[in-house]
Amino acid sequence: MDFSRFLSDDFEVKSWVNAAFRAVQQEAPGKVDAHAATLVMKLQLFIQEVNNAVEETSHQALQNMPRVLREVEVLKQEATFLKEQMILVKEDIKKFEEDTAQSMQVLVEIDRVKSRMQLAAESLQEADKWSTLSADIEETLKTQDVSVISAKLTSMQSSLAMLVDTPDYSEKCVHLEALKNRLEAMASPQIVAAFNTQSVDQAKTFVKVFTEIDRMPQLLAYYYKCHKVQLVAVWQDLSQSDLSLNRQLTELYDTLLGTWHSQLQWTAQVFKNPHEIVTVLLIQTLGALVPSIPVCLSAAMERTGQETKLNKLLELYDATIHFAKGLEVAMLPNLKEQNLVKVMELVEAVYGPYKPYQLEYGDLEEENLLIQISAVPLEHWEVIDCVQELNHSVNKLFGLASGAIDNCIKLTDGLGVCGLLKALKALFTKYTSDFTNTLQSIRKKCKLDDVLSDSLFQEDWTAFQNSVRIITTCGELLRQCGDFEQQLANRILSTAGKYLSDSYSPCSFSGFQDTSSAEKKSSTKNPWQEYNYLLKENPSEYASLMEMLYTLKEKGTSNHNLLSSSRSALSRLNQLAHHLAFDSVFLRIKQQLLLVSKMEGWNSGGIGETLTDDLPNFSLTPLEYISNIGQYIMSLPLHLEPFVTQEDSALELALHAGKLPYPPEQGDELPELDNMADYWLGSIARATMQTYCEVILQIPELTVHSTKQLATDIDYLINVMDALGLQPSRTLQNIVSLLKAKPEDYRQAAKSVPRRMASSIAAMRGLEC
Repeated sequence: MDFSRFLSDDFEVKSWVNAAFRAVQQEAPGKVDAHAATLVMKLQLFIQEVNNAVEETSHQALQNMPRVLREVEVLKQEATFLKEQMILVKEDIKKFEEDTAQSMQVLVEIDRVKSRMQLAAESLQEADKWSTLSADIEETLKTQDVSVISAKLTSMQSSLAMLVDTPDYSEKCVHLEALKNRLEAMASPQIVAAFNTQSVDQAKTFVKVFTEIDRMPQLLAYYYKCHKVQLVAVWQDLSQSDLSLNRQLTELYDTLLGTWHSQLQWTAQVFKNPHEIVTVLLIQTLGALVPSIPVCLSAAMERTGQETKLNKLLELYDATIHFAKGLEVAMLPNLKEQNLVKVMELVEAVYGPYKPYQLEYGDLEEENLLIQISAVPLEHWEVIDCVQELNHSVNKLFGLASGAIDNCIKLTDGLGVCGLLKALKALFTKYTSDFTNTLQSIRKKCKLDDVLSDSLFQEDWTAFQNSVRIITTCGELLRQCGDFEQQLANRILSTAGKYLSDSYSPCSFSGFQDTSSAEKKSSTKNPWQEYNYLLKENPSEYASLMEMLYTLKEKGTSNHNLLSSSRSALSRLNQLAHHLAFDSVFLRIKQQLLLVSKMEGWNSGGIGETLTDDLPNFSLTPLEYISNIGQYIMSLPLHLEPFVTQEDSALELALHAGKLPYPPEQGDELPELDNMADYWLGSIARATMQTYCEVILQIPELTVHSTKQLATDIDYLINVMDALGLQPSRTLQNIVSLLKAKPEDYRQAAKSVPRRMASSIAAMRGLEC
C-alpha cells in the first residue's frame, strides 16, 4: 500500500478511501468486507510505526540539546578572545606607524628619485634613439617604402615627445615636419591614384600611415580635392551647355546626391567618420563651383522680365528643395551619429544662394502681385461690361492672394510672412484704388453728378440695377476677404509656428533667445528643419514675426487683424457702391426738386390768382413735378423687391455692412431696419423730404395762390409717404403748417417751429413774424 499520499498538501480522505476500494470492487466484489478489515489493520500498524519513529526522534533531540548549548558557549568565548586580540594588533600597528613614520618618508623620497632616474634614462635612450633614427632616415627615404618610412617617422615622433625640454626641441620639430612633408610629397601620386580608382586597400594603407604621423587632415584634403575637381568639372560642362539654369541645377543636384550615396558607401570602408567626410565634400564642392550658384541666379534674374521674376525664382528654388529633401531623407536614419555642425554648414551651403531673395521676398511678391492685378481690366466703355469685370475680378484677386501665400511658404517656409502681409496690403490697396476709379467712371457714364436743366422726367432703372450688382460684388469681396484672412492665419500658424518656442514671451525676448540656443544644442534637432535665415539676417523682422505668431496662438486664428486695413478699404468700396446705388435712384427726384425754386409761377399773379383766392384747397391739384416724384417713389418698392426676395448671401452681407445717407431722425421708430427694402425706401424718402424742404426755403416769394398750391404739393407728398407707411419729416410738417396758417394766425402757428424757418416762410408770404 502506498502511504505517501498522506504527506501531500491536498490530501483528501474520501478520495483515498474510494481509490483503495475501487480496485477490489472490480477484481473481487464479494471480498470488500475482508479488504476493509485488512486495510484497517494495516493503517493501525502504520500509525504504530509512525508513533515509534516520532518517539525515537524526540528522545535523540533531547539527548543532543546539552551538547549544542556547550558548543555555543565555547564559540562565544572564542569570539571574545578574538576581539581582544584584534584590539592588541590594532594598537601594535598604530605604535609601529608612529615609530616608523620618518623611515617611510625616506622610502617615498627614494622611490621618487628612482622614478626620476628611470625617466631620465628613458629620455637619454630616446635622445639616443632620435639621433640614430635621424641618421638612418635618409637611407629609409631612398627605399620609397611608405610603410617603412612611416614607421621610422612614428618612432622619431615618439622620441621627440620625450625631448620637449631640450634646447633644440623646436628645431627637431621643424626637421620632423620637413620629413613628413617629404613623405607626403612622395606618396601624393599614389594617394591621388588610390582615391581616383577607389582602391579600398590602398586607401586603408594611407589612412593608417597618415594617422600614425598625425597628418589625417592632409589626407582628407587629398580626398576632397580629387572628388571636388571631378564634380566642379561636371558643373562647368553643365553651365556651358544650352540647358536652362533650372535643368543645369537639377543635373548638378542629381550628381551630388548620387555622389553622396556612392561615396558614403566607399568611405565607410576606409574612414572612421564617413558621414562627416562626405558632408564636408559636398560643402567644399558647393563652395568651389565656377561660376557659383549665386552668380548664376543673379544672371538669371537679370535676364527675366519683371512679370515672371518671382515665378522663375520659385522654379529654380524648387530644384534646390528637391535636392535638399533627398539629402535629408538620406541623412535622417543616422542623424544622431553625424556632426550636426557640419550638417548645418551643408544646409547653409545649399540654401545660402537664395538668402538675398528670401530677405527681399516681400518686395518681389509685391511687384509680382501689382503686375498681375494691373493686368485685370476693370474699366470698359460700356457700364454693363464694367460691372461684369468687377464681378469677375473678385476671384482673380483672391486667387492672386492665395497664390502669394503658397509662394511665401514655398520660398521662405513661413519666415517671410511680414513681407507677405506687406505685399497683400499693396495688392488690396491697388485693387481698391482701381475699383474706386471704376466706380467714379460709372458715375460719370451714368451722369449721376450732372443735374439736367430741362424738366423732362424719365424713369431709368438700369443704373440702379447695375449698382445692385456692384453691391453684390462688394458683398462677395467682404465674404471672401473674411475667409481668406482665416485661411491666412491658419496657414501662417501651421507653417511658421514651429519657430515659436513654447516659453516665448513678447515681454522677454532675451528669454526666448536663450531657449532657442538651448534647443539648438539638442542632438535630436534636424538641421534641415531648423534652417532659419531670418534670425541672423534681420532680427527685428524675426521679432515681429514671433510676436505675430504668439498673438495668433494665444488669441486664436479667428481673432486677429492681419488684414484690418484691407478689410476697411473693402468696406469703403461697399460704402461707395451704396452711394452709387442711392444716387442712381435719387437723381431723378433731385432733378425735379431743383426746379422748384426756379419756377416762375410762385410769385406771378393772373386770372387764376383772382379766381382761386376764395376757393377751397381741395379744388387745387398737385403740380407735375410733385406728381412725377410721387409716382416715382410709389414705384420704388417694385424695384427694391430683389432686396427682399433674392436669396443672395453676398448681397445680404453687403447691405448689412453698408450705410445709406439720410439716416432716420433721432427718436423715430425704425421698423425698416429689419427689412433692407424698407430701409432703402426710408432713406430715399428722407432724402426727398429734406431736399424738398431745402428748395422750398430757397423760393424768393409766394403769392396767396402759390402758397396754397405749394401746401397742396406738400400734402400730396405726405400722402404718398403715408401710403408707403413712412413718417413725414418734422421739418416738412412744420413748413406745411406755416403755409396753411392764415395771416392773422401766423404768429401763433410760428411759435411751435424754429424761428429761422418761420422767418423765411413769413418773408416768402410777405407776412410779418
